[in-house]
Amino acid sequence: MPDATSTALRICPLCEATCGLTLTLAGTRVTGARGDRQDVFSAGFVCPKGASFGEVDADPDRLRTPLVRTDGELREATWTEAFDHIAARIRPLVEEYGPNAVGIVLGNPNVHTMAGALYPPLLIGALRTRNLFTASTLDQMPKHVSSGLLFGDPYAIPVPDLDRTTHLLILGANPLESNGSLCTAPDFPGRLKALRRRGGTLTVVDPRRTRTAALADRHIALRPGTDALFLAALAHTLFDEGLTDLGALAAHVEGVADVREALRDFTPEAVADACDLDAATLREVARELAAAPSAAVYGRMGSSTVEHGTLANWLVDVLNVLTGNLDRPGGALFPLSATAPAPRPAGPGKGFALGRWRSRVSGHPEAKGEFPTAALAEEIETPGEGRIRAVISIAANPVLSAPDGRRLDAALGGLDFMVSVDPYLNETTRHADVVLPPPPPSQSAHFDFAFNGFAIRNQARYTPAAVPLEDGRMDECEIHARLILAVSGMHGASPSAVDDLAVDSALAKAVAQEHSPLHGGDPQEQARLLAGRTGPERRLDLMLRLGPYDLILEDLLRAPHGIDLGPLRPRLPQVLKTRSGRVELLPQPLAADLPRLRAALASRRDGLVLVGRRHLRSNNSWLHNVPSLTGGSNRCTLQVHPADADRLGLADGKPARISSVGGALEVEVEVTDAVRAGVVSLPHGWGHDRPGARLTVAAERPGVNVNQLLDGSLLDPLSGTAVLNGFPVDVTPVP
Repeated sequence: MPDATSTALRICPLCEATCGLTLTLAGTRVTGARGDRQDVFSAGFVCPKGASFGEVDADPDRLRTPLVRTDGELREATWTEAFDHIAARIRPLVEEYGPNAVGIVLGNPNVHTMAGALYPPLLIGALRTRNLFTASTLDQMPKHVSSGLLFGDPYAIPVPDLDRTTHLLILGANPLESNGSLCTAPDFPGRLKALRRRGGTLTVVDPRRTRTAALADRHIALRPGTDALFLAALAHTLFDEGLTDLGALAAHVEGVADVREALRDFTPEAVADACDLDAATLREVARELAAAPSAAVYGRMGSSTVEHGTLANWLVDVLNVLTGNLDRPGGALFPLSATAPAPRPAGPGKGFALGRWRSRVSGHPEAKGEFPTAALAEEIETPGEGRIRAVISIAANPVLSAPDGRRLDAALGGLDFMVSVDPYLNETTRHADVVLPPPPPSQSAHFDFAFNGFAIRNQARYTPAAVPLEDGRMDECEIHARLILAVSGMHGASPSAVDDLAVDSALAKAVAQEHSPLHGGDPQEQARLLAGRTGPERRLDLMLRLGPYDLILEDLLRAPHGIDLGPLRPRLPQVLKTRSGRVELLPQPLAADLPRLRAALASRRDGLVLVGRRHLRSNNSWLHNVPSLTGGSNRCTLQVHPADADRLGLADGKPARISSVGGALEVEVEVTDAVRAGVVSLPHGWGHDRPGARLTVAAERPGVNVNQLLDGSLLDPLSGTAVLNGFPVDVTPVP
């Protein structure tokens, strides 16, 4: 008898858009996925990634049981064996060499799961290691640093008010294919088309004619890596032509005159040659921005993973401030998540500091408690006190995502011990001594702790697991909890102890804080009030109770399609945590980095430069093992402009050799005028050709690892972010 058919709701975990899905189930097997038309945020939108949910969920290469290395080989083991092995190996290393002997590596998928949001901070606290490396220094750390310096909080990131703005300026982002980043917006394409329909203006700055650029009123193909110069020229024009108007913001901002003086040299005429644009275009863009009834400037990967990434992200918000569009409807506003702490009274805070400690080998300053992922290899392979001897990687694949993967590949092979929490044996986890595989997403509950903090509309949605946990699987939250117990000397305790400690700690702080909704209460009584079948649900319930909307878990359970909490609203000055209690428009670290940008005015490089690219059916290296998401235009090719191809003797479909400071690759050429002359483009996340990985579909079309062209020496100094875009390359035909 065939399995009975049913449906279940699930928030998609495959990109930052967080769309609601309706899953079709045959018994416990996902047979289809479509957009949930009643979802309060996504209203039925779904992209190819979400539609492939069933394939992702049922991937036969997903690990089903733990793997433990014995006599040099990974073999299947029980969960008990796996955690016993971790406890027996990690604690002695920490006791002999200290907590910094363990490095923690967190990958991008962590922020797409409840477990990845709730437990890694507890793991870091339990180990007390300062050797933390995350995907942030490969994509978004410049935004965290600039926001921390401007607003006092690295998570206070304003997002464009897409549904109400009349003018949107996008730099280094292609949301029609990426679905947005640090701007959580289901159906980003539809929202941009709606902007155009209501008479608004879309300007896209990108060296490639992306799908987003093709939709724009104006596409500006600037030279890669010059985003900060471009933005500085716009700000200079606003000052020079008397176009600044802070409006209500003026009472909350300091340093405007200092910014004007600091940008004095960045005239459109001075910047034009470096950006390969004409000065008139720069002035027109600035004037249009100032004249718009409402406007927002939004920059992402292309303006972050460049040598002036932090300055570019700072200037994005400088422009929003100077035009009076920060913290106003139709401009750029600060979201307020349902699980954010209840707003505290406005006033000075502790501020944000960089470089509170430095890395052992190269002395890189920490940023937001993290070291550059590009420095991980040297911290493992360099002898001496403080060397990383063990790594815990969680949903991370830095061999493909970080510069010089070959060096890191070799370094990981020399570790004393490595643990990976990952559903796959991939290019990184193949080095692990223990692999702990979480279950498929259909078997996990979901709440977006991180992305709701970047959402263009305030809302709250929770979906319990769509199907029961399969026999032999372990819930992802329990895996994390048991890992924390194993490394902290509490191996064998109930995993619920981890959640209980987290709840007790949060309640102790809450009842002591005057602005907390639970101020003055009895922590034990408050703990008894918490609902939830699991520890993570109890923690979610507590965070909702401590949040700004007077919600509890039961409210979310009664609203399976979510609760709409309304459009974004102005939040200044309450959101500010700077020492002055104001927006500090020219913090000292940014002022100190401006001479480096000024030097770039006269340092235009000749020759080719490289940019990456994304595809709608991919997300970094995650989804190359899903058959329905491979092939077609989702290919690892080197895009070259026809004029450059003709000049260099390159032919469409033929191989070329591309080289830079980190090495050389051979890759198929794709001749297209979608890239501007002088620029080549190679996608990120490929290179699935290492022995020992178990990615059957990905290995059939492995592609090449673009980050192998880098040696890790090119970093944005303020954020430690790897320069993955706008670096020089040489390209020659392969005979």
